[in-house]
Order: sequence, then C-alpha cells, then structure tokens
Amino acid sequence: MSTDLTLSFTVDQSPEEAFAAITDVRAWWSGTIEGPTDRLGAEFSYSVPDIHRSTFRITELEPARRVSWLVLDAWLSFTEDAEEWAGTTVTFDLSEVQGRTLVRFTHVGLSPEQECYEVCHTAWGQYVLGSLRSLIESGAGRPNSFEGQAELEAALAGTVPLPR
Repeated sequence: MSTDLTLSFTVDQSPEEAFAAITDVRAWWSGTIEGPTDRLGAEFSYSVPDIHRSTFRITELEPARRVSWLVLDAWLSFTEDAEEWAGTTVTFDLSEVQGRTLVRFTHVGLSPEQECYEVCHTAWGQYVLGSLRSLIESGAGRPNSFEGQAELEAALAGTVPLPR
C-alpha cells in the first residue's frame, strides 16, 4: 500500500472539463505561477518569497486522463531538508466512475515520514479539494494571490497563527 500523499474527489463534470481545469494551474493554485502549465515538457515555477520555491516539468499530459509534473528543484524554509520535494512527482489521474469524474491527486515521494507531510497535506488539501474542485464545478477557483500568500504558507508551516 502506498503512503504517498493522496487526495481524491468526484465531480459531475466530464474528465475533459476536469483536465482543462487542472492544466490551468494559475486559476486554482496561484496567480504567481511562471511558465506554461499546459504543454508536455514545459517547465513552470511556484514561489512564495522566503517560504517556498519549486520548479516543475510537465512529464505526462494525457487529455481527460492524466497530468504529471516532476519537481525539478524545491526549497522549503520550514523543513530541515529544504529540498524535500526535489525529485518527487505530482500526478492527477482522471477516471469516469458511475457517470461522474474521479479526480485523484498523488504527490509521489511525499510520505508521512517526511517533515513537510502534515503541512503539505493541509496545503494541498486547500488547493486540490477546495480551489481545484471549485474551479471544475463552478468555473471559479480560489488561487492564492501574491498578497496574503506568504502569510498563508507561513501559517500552514506553523511559523505564524492562521488568519481568522
């Protein structure tokens, strides 16, 4: 049994609609993403100053079926091993189940033994189960904007309290 971080949800929208939302990373994760997020082999980066930086390469892009990103490099200010994400893979698998679409997110290589796991589980949960799901279902995600993003990530990392 895999211990990789895994999240899943089902939606009424088609796998094609879910795929389009997943590849529109700025619409559900962060408006500060740099680089193309919808082309095989493309590289994009995510950054929150002084907290988190990572670069991804799109290694799989199967319309209505699968999206996969290899983490080329990473830096997390809140873990002893700041490069804990480097070499891991983020994957979205789509399948039709009883007329609905199952979206399965897996961060392969991120397991409970790692320092980032709890914080990253919470953060990915907000982005995937909250913002991405909302984007698929309603056409409106809840990505972080640059303003407030650092505070949110710091709160998730436990360095400041969560805003109320």
